[in-house]
This record gives sequence, C-alpha cells and structure tokens, in this order.
Amino acid sequence: MRGSRWGAAALLAALVLGAAGCGDGRSAAPARDTSTAGASDLPTPAATEGNGPMVPPLPDLSRTPKTPLPASTPSGQSSSQPSGPSSGQTFGADISWPQCPKGMGIPEKRTEGRPMPTAAARFVVVGLTNGPSFVANPCLEDQVRWVRDRHLLAAAYSVVSYPDDRTVAQLRDQGPFPGGTRLGALSNVGYQAALFNLDTMRRAGLQTPVIWIDVEPVTGFDWSPDVVANAAVVQGMSRGYRDAGFRIGYYSIGSLWTRVVGGLRTGAPEWRPAGERGLGEAISRCGADWSFQGGPGVLGQWVEDHRDRNVTCPGAMPDLDRWFHRY
Repeated sequence: MRGSRWGAAALLAALVLGAAGCGDGRSAAPARDTSTAGASDLPTPAATEGNGPMVPPLPDLSRTPKTPLPASTPSGQSSSQPSGPSSGQTFGADISWPQCPKGMGIPEKRTEGRPMPTAAARFVVVGLTNGPSFVANPCLEDQVRWVRDRHLLAAAYSVVSYPDDRTVAQLRDQGPFPGGTRLGALSNVGYQAALFNLDTMRRAGLQTPVIWIDVEPVTGFDWSPDVVANAAVVQGMSRGYRDAGFRIGYYSIGSLWTRVVGGLRTGAPEWRPAGERGLGEAISRCGADWSFQGGPGVLGQWVEDHRDRNVTCPGAMPDLDRWFHRY
C-alpha cells in the first residue's frame, strides 16, 4: 500500500485492495436497472443475532478482537491509563453489494451473498454503489434496515469511476464546473455521480455525517491513462458531497491512489486497508508514513473470515458522532 512505485509494489498493492477493497467499478449510464432478484423479499432481520438471516450464522466469529488487559498498579488495582495498541479504539465493519443475496446487481458485479458483520461491530460503513458510478447497491435498503435494527453506528462510502463518452455528453453541463472544457465536463460528471448517490442514500433511509470516496483501479472498469482527467472526476464527486453538507474522506493506498489520480493532495481524512494482514497491521497503517494524499489516518481495515473488518485509528475519533449516525 505504501508508496507510488510501479512494478512489484503496484502489484502487491493491487492484491491488497483486491482482498480488502470496499468496492469497485466504472461509470455507466445513469438510472440503470441493477436487480434481478427482490431484495425486499428478504425476511426482516432479528435485532439480537450478530449475522442476521441474510447469511448463515457464524457464532464462532462474533468475538471482539482481543485487547490487552490494563496494567496493574503496585496496589493491585487496575491502572486508569490505557495500554496496548487497541486501547480506546472502536471495532466495526463495511458492507456493500457483495453482501447482498446472490444473483442481484449488474452482470459485471453480481452479488455474492458474503456474510454480514459479526456482533463485534459497533459501526458499519455501508456502500452506496454496485461497483461503478450511477449504479446503486441493489440491497441498500435492506442493509440499512439491518444496521438500524441493531442500533449500530452508520456511515457511507461510494466507489468513484471514470465515465464513458455517453455519460459525459449527457452530464457535461450539469454542475458547477465549466462544461465547455474537458476537465470541467469530467468534474461535472463526478458531481452528478455524488448527487445520484445522495438520492440513493436518502431513498434507503441511510443517514451519515461523512461519506468516504473509494479511489482504486478495478480490472474491467478502467480509469483513463490521464491522471489529471481522473482527478477531475474524483474532485467533482468530492464537491458534490460537500455542497450537500457532508464531510468526505478517501479510501485507498499509496500506489493505487497515485496510479489513478497522480499527485493529487487534499489533506482529507483517510481510510486505509491492510488486506489479510490482521488487526495489528491495520492499526500500524494509521501512522503518518502510510498517508496517500496528505490526510490523517482515521480508519484501518483488514480482512478476516471473508469479512471486511475495521478499527478506528488511535486518537482519531474521540467523538464518534462526528463520523457516524447513531441509530
């Protein structure tokens, strides 16, 4: 994840995001039908079971990752000072179209029925897209209900992707940027993709103060070779969310961020994946040396038992209400 070199480093980073990526995609025509099975036909999830009826229960995976015990004082009483790398952190998860029941979504991104978060998760970051921009997560409403029924903390993320020519022609003048220029037109498409996601989010009843933007290349949904053009799309989406009153952050790693948007630096908060390397590595990537666009590390992610697990970075979220909506 660290760095922007091509070759072996880029290949390794691609494998990391392939295992831990929040989502993937490329822009498609707006208002595309995304479902072939009815998400509304799912049974209402029970509020007390960690996995819910959307997937088979896995009770042996419902434990919170171990946190070191507090040190003892000479008197035998526990010290009030936290100890260990996980002290003061909150565990959570992220979900999106891969967790929808099998057989839904666009042909390129059929849903997979992956397991929902375990009972260890206090927060869930919910994906708005079915891979590419302008295509909604086909079971978002059911996933929001799952989070709400368990009274979990909630946030949102969306994949951003490069638009095809037809989408650019349709949306180039719809936004705050000068549509007569190539970069302005691409920025307006990113802006409209944000508005599409906000409409999707509101219709599903998902509330959040922050929306994370997932920036990564995905096989079959290629970005352009022009990193400046790609950055225009990303910045357009960012402005769309901000103009609507949301704060934003970015999910990526160094080499893949550079591959997509070059040297773009925004200083926005960062959410960093560690693949299957575990909780300790996810926490270590909260450090400043893993920053990919000049922002602070806020969330770390790792893959465990076919789930995307997350942890708040040390000291990054003293007030969870700034980052999540409480259901």
